[in-house]
Amino acid sequence: MAVYREDFDVEVKEDHSPLTAADLAAQKVIAAGLAQLDTVLPLVSEEASQLPWEERRGWSRYWLVDPLDGTREFVKRNGEFTVNIAMIENGEPVMGVVLAPVTEDLFVAARGYGAWWQVQPGDAWERIYARELAKPPVAAGSRSHGGMAEAVMRRLLGEEYRLQPLGSSLKFCLIARGAADVYLRRGPTSEWDTAAAQCVLEEAGGAVLDLEGRPLRYNRGESLINPEFLAVGDVGIDWAARMRDAGLP
Repeated sequence: MAVYREDFDVEVKEDHSPLTAADLAAQKVIAAGLAQLDTVLPLVSEEASQLPWEERRGWSRYWLVDPLDGTREFVKRNGEFTVNIAMIENGEPVMGVVLAPVTEDLFVAARGYGAWWQVQPGDAWERIYARELAKPPVAAGSRSHGGMAEAVMRRLLGEEYRLQPLGSSLKFCLIARGAADVYLRRGPTSEWDTAAAQCVLEEAGGAVLDLEGRPLRYNRGESLINPEFLAVGDVGIDWAARMRDAGLP
């Protein structure tokens, strides 16, 4: 937040995504904090050098971190960026923390313990739940990326759906707290972009599915790029069938 409140430089990484001093400072703080825990696990993070698959493939548990998710929103100063910290166990996110530093909204979840939301530091924790598909449904959409083809969304949700643009992993959290219904992501994301918020959404009763209807999983191979996916709140709907009917994938 100290960087956010001042003038800052923006670098462009090899993948054309932006990088600021806040990304690097958050990386150092998080890595140092995780290293102080009683059980030290391997760490995969957007702002750290990635180990080869031959080493990662044997991991059963590790941390998966995005120290600043939504750097484009950070640069725009619209507040819609997050810090994402997840624990992955056997390819599944079993613990997740999503912090929105500007508003101080904090979402946390752990396998079997539910999903929880604290609006401000010191406030009581609120247990959150995804909702049944609303009428009309609300689709959370990316603030800075494409992928919300109108025709596809109409086939998926019907003609009357509403679009709610939002940055970073906050889209998952919007579904988890029952304020939106789906988030369709076309195009690439990285594993650290989704894991923490996926845990929050799953513990709230929702799901994150690839376009074949299978749960999104992690540490699948050399690439850390996710398949395209659909995050949903109402798991009582046959989303795989709906995606097929909508022409997905």
